[in-house]
Amino acid sequence: MLGRQHRKGRKAMMEGHIEQHWRELTARSPEWSGAEEAFAAAVRLLTRCARAGGKILLCGNGGSAADAEHIAGELMKGFLLPRPLPESWLRRAEERFPGHGGALRALQAGIAAVTLVSGVALPTAFANDADGELIFAQQVYALARPGDVLWAISTSGQSANVNHALRVARLLDCPTLGLSGRDGGEMAPLLDVELRAPASSTQRIQELHLPMYHALCAGVEASLFSPRPEGSRDESDKTT
Repeated sequence: MLGRQHRKGRKAMMEGHIEQHWRELTARSPEWSGAEEAFAAAVRLLTRCARAGGKILLCGNGGSAADAEHIAGELMKGFLLPRPLPESWLRRAEERFPGHGGALRALQAGIAAVTLVSGVALPTAFANDADGELIFAQQVYALARPGDVLWAISTSGQSANVNHALRVARLLDCPTLGLSGRDGGEMAPLLDVELRAPASSTQRIQELHLPMYHALCAGVEASLFSPRPEGSRDESDKTT
């Protein structure tokens, strides 16, 4: 009974955070006002993945690759909220490594997020030896496990390397989330949750993507790290 009540309370808090960050997003960027359902679904999807100990994989090309890196930075460290590590972990660090526990207190709880756009050796090797359109798909195949989320970004929805990665994610039972634009392109039917910027020019789509992914990151962070009533936190709430 207590476990069920805890889950209900946690869900209610998450829905409150979703509503708050949705209102803030649409106040700043009213162009997104038609995406409320998809926004809520995306926050729930990412939060569920993080709570289960999964990871979020990110990919895109050009400016979208830069956005993927930006998103990973907001997820892997504190964004808007403090993310202190558990005192039990910090005590164990001091016991095992005396004199270094104080330094390790600067660490922050993170949401596991991996960009597939970083590095040079692997993508160039795979492009040279196999097929450049599969540089993201190869990494998804090697890294993803069922329940992980692939978050793809494409202003056109026509990026072959992104879409191949989404196909592989589907084959691995990984939910897919996408930031898109225009008509969604070939990417749209490959997504479990699509957030389509209501614009047609590449630069305007990119400008709309930024406030959306900031709101998503804030909503997920609040769902995972906002203070809870005394005694309501348990081991299942921990992220990396």
